[in-house]
Amino acid sequence: QVTFVESGGGSVQPGGSLTLSCLASGSIVNIGSMGWYRQAPGRQREYVARISPTGDQAMYADAAQDRFFISRDNAKNAVYLEMTNLKPEDTAVYYCTEAPVRRTTYWGPGTQVTVSS
Repeated sequence: QVTFVESGGGSVQPGGSLTLSCLASGSIVNIGSMGWYRQAPGRQREYVARISPTGDQAMYADAAQDRFFISRDNAKNAVYLEMTNLKPEDTAVYYCTEAPVRRTTYWGPGTQVTVSS
C-alpha cells in the first residue's frame, strides 16, 4: 500500500499563504486522482480539492475555490496545495490521499495549519 507524508503546515496570520506538500512512498500515477482533505477541531474530515491523474483537471470545495491551488508532480510522486488568503476557518489538519476516498484509504499523519492573528 502506498503511504503519504504531508508537510508544510504552520501558523500564519489571516491573509497569509502556505504551500503544503505530500510525498508518496510509491507511484501516484497508479493511484490516479489525488486529493487534499482537512479536519478542524471537533469537526468531521472534509474534502478540499482533487486533481486528475495527469494534473490537467482540478476541482475544489466551495471554501477553497479561488484561494487554493492543487498541483502534482508525478515524477516526484508528490502533490501540492498552495493556499492563499488564509482565513481562521481554514485552521485544520490537512491530509492528502487518493480521490475519492474508500473504506481502505490510507491516511497519513497530516500537517497542522493554524490561521490566527
